[in-house]
Amino acid sequence: MNMRGIHRATGLAAATILAVSGVAGCAKEDTSVTTDTGVKLIKAGALTTCTHLPYAPFQSKDTSGKVVGFDVALIDLVATKLSVTQEIVDTPFEGIKSGSDLNAGKCDVAAAGMTITDERKKVLDFADPYFDATQALAVVPGKEVKTLEELAGKRVGTQGGTTGEDYVKGQVAEKKLDITVVSYKDLAALQQALTTNQVDAAVNDLPVWNEYIKANPGKVAVATGFDTGEQYGFAVKKGNTELLKAINEALTAARSDGTYDKIYAEWIGEKPAS
Repeated sequence: MNMRGIHRATGLAAATILAVSGVAGCAKEDTSVTTDTGVKLIKAGALTTCTHLPYAPFQSKDTSGKVVGFDVALIDLVATKLSVTQEIVDTPFEGIKSGSDLNAGKCDVAAAGMTITDERKKVLDFADPYFDATQALAVVPGKEVKTLEELAGKRVGTQGGTTGEDYVKGQVAEKKLDITVVSYKDLAALQQALTTNQVDAAVNDLPVWNEYIKANPGKVAVATGFDTGEQYGFAVKKGNTELLKAINEALTAARSDGTYDKIYAEWIGEKPAS
């Protein structure tokens, strides 16, 4: 973590400070700014978002290098509400889900296609759910299967630190399946592993596979889905109630005035009937 403390002292005073620092650690200087709405941000004029790229259609770079996607468009609504602009930081998912990036002041909000779980709630405060997620099993065309059981003796790829990986490992353990679970650091590595036959199948969120298939027709097919009851949520540092309130208000307004449905249609597709 980027914890910085600057102590200027000499002689015994300096030694005392170092001794205390060794026990308690250095506190990060609070350089946050407060907007007119009462929300504290780490940088003036910006709502800084931590995400992990690529994860289309939720966040990825377009041909110009700009980060776009479903999550990006929704957080833009929050930034507009706060009269600031969104700035995006690409960072490993582990630092996002553990809360360490938010605690270190790297960003104000985490928007990374992140499922709300009880474990993550211990270190993050989640806004209201904004997306219902379904896991999916993808294979190369011609190797279609419908269940994990059919992959006995095979290798199944997952993205490290995700609920999709947790689901597969849980099923393998619970059903005592003869499956080797291979974890990859990010989505791009997982997709490459599947298309180059390093694994026999791969699990990730359904919209992610649909987006990949749209961009790479004929390379991958969705074999089956797993309805795990997951929901995505944007997260803030524990106790950041004002920003959490602003996010929820922006999401509520977007659902009420039709903006959410338009963004959903643009990035995900036809919105399921509620």
